[in-house]
Amino acid sequence: MSGRSAADGLDDGRRPGVEEFVTAWTAALHRAHYVPISAGRRRRIVAGLADRLVSAVLADPAEPGDGRRIGEDLVAAGFGSPEALGRTIAVVGSRFLGELGLAADPTCTARLTGLLAELAAGFASAAHDRILRAQDTVRLAALAARNQAEEALRVSEARFRRFATHDQLTGLPNLTLFTERLGRLSAADEPIDRVGVCCLDVDDFAAVNDVLGHQVGDLLLREIAGRLGALTDRRIDLVARLDSDRFAILVRDTTCAEDTVKIADQALAALAAPFRVDGTEVPLTASAGVAEGAVVDGGAAALMRASEIALHWAKADGKATLRQFDQDRSNADAARYRLSAAMPAALRRGEFVAAYQPISALRSGRLAGVEALARWQHPQLGLLSAARFIELAERTGVVVALGAQLLEQACRQASRWQRIQPGLYVSVNVSVRQLRQNGLAGAVAQILDRTGLPPHLLQLEVTEQAVIDLTGVVTETLAALMKIGVRIVIDDFGIGYANLANLRSLPLHGLKLDASLTRSSAQPVRPPGARRPGTDDEFLSTVVSLGHKLGLVVTAEGIETAQQADRLAATGCDNGQGWHFGRPVPPDEITAGIVAQQHRDAVPPPDAGQPGLPARRR
Repeated sequence: MSGRSAADGLDDGRRPGVEEFVTAWTAALHRAHYVPISAGRRRRIVAGLADRLVSAVLADPAEPGDGRRIGEDLVAAGFGSPEALGRTIAVVGSRFLGELGLAADPTCTARLTGLLAELAAGFASAAHDRILRAQDTVRLAALAARNQAEEALRVSEARFRRFATHDQLTGLPNLTLFTERLGRLSAADEPIDRVGVCCLDVDDFAAVNDVLGHQVGDLLLREIAGRLGALTDRRIDLVARLDSDRFAILVRDTTCAEDTVKIADQALAALAAPFRVDGTEVPLTASAGVAEGAVVDGGAAALMRASEIALHWAKADGKATLRQFDQDRSNADAARYRLSAAMPAALRRGEFVAAYQPISALRSGRLAGVEALARWQHPQLGLLSAARFIELAERTGVVVALGAQLLEQACRQASRWQRIQPGLYVSVNVSVRQLRQNGLAGAVAQILDRTGLPPHLLQLEVTEQAVIDLTGVVTETLAALMKIGVRIVIDDFGIGYANLANLRSLPLHGLKLDASLTRSSAQPVRPPGARRPGTDDEFLSTVVSLGHKLGLVVTAEGIETAQQADRLAATGCDNGQGWHFGRPVPPDEITAGIVAQQHRDAVPPPDAGQPGLPARRR
């Protein structure tokens, strides 16, 4: 009987009382430990184990290990908890021999005691092994899960890394990767001494999106990326799309700036051929900025910034070209920016003043008026001429407030001069921005009222460029100024902007000839038989005559010598201005000059009575 397994049923030959014991043991195990099996399956397992226990108790001789195997099989059946073991020992010890009618048999009692000890040992060993196997299963599962998670993380990181370092539209590296790569080249362990950076920007790309649509624009960007990516120079380390229509090329192992310039030329040439996108031919041009140099000690970031500055220069210089970074130009740009940024505060502090340059009548040499010229009394740089800051003021719009401030200064000073030289006029430059501001005429009228200067003694100078188009607010402003009695003069006349037909309809008082017209020009070499051109004097006489026929007062600028003054006077020009008559000076020096002239006029010169002597010029 000892060789029978737990699966063997002994229902037919089972000893009386075994069924009751099986029922009790099954109930005890069910209360001690839940196993996800049916009640019938549970009873069959327990019945098999009970039959083997009966066989082991009745075997003669006893077979060692029967109890241990029953304990192991109990665990294998799923009843491996300590509660299951305790209840098994309690039920077997208290009911097994009694149910079989063997309670009084000392041999069976002894054998049962030994079997229970073996059963407990087998159960404990099997339960321990099962726990270890379960732990190994959990550990292996955890290890597998961790490996899977790490692999998924690596894949995710790789995808995120590509997403973060590549442009999604073109597939090129983006600004992040380009900057990282440029920074790594400056690391100590890299055998790279010098690199070049070329920044490219498509000219007027916004027009493509506006006219052809963003879909065509995106296709065009992919085509551009393809052409740049196809450049084959071995020194190209990376081609990237930085943003929108801006790209960059990283060049390594350069020996001089020309290495990067050559690659920039290749890139511009690659983009010069027309593109065909979605059935539409799209010609375009690009601009490029180039910088080259060492990349150690923070040079990488400086190199990137320098290439972007050079790209800005290429755009500002007309586009469709490339510019190489130049430190002197960059320093000059930085200085201009600092001046531009300081102008609003300087205006509030009253640092802008007017200097006055004499305007003299050419025939008599006497002072007819003065031109007020802007100066900046800079706290660090000293007195700055208008050439240093007026263009910046125009660009930023500060010129409107600056012009109003200087206009009031000039009118107030001219009003003071009326006490010692009545009729002396003051000429003030008016910018294009000021002319395009509504209400300029009203503001001028208020200044004249506050300062007490008669309107006809204020002369406003406007450039030829300002009156190219005689429509809109400019024409209305000029007419309103003329109506209140202010003189209007075209400044720098003859530099190529003016529409001569407009001179007939403009409300003008005079013309100021540009200094380039007052200087003698070299006579060109003429081919045989060519018409002889007029002389400089004939040309000037024609221009002056034109002004007079239009009823205008003609003033010549840039007169530096007495010979030039005599020459202009001979053409019939009315007034002259230039260093020959005086440089721009503070108002006190103009006042001193007026007083000195009046003193000279009060004391006749020794030859005053001799006829035919011309009046002396200042």
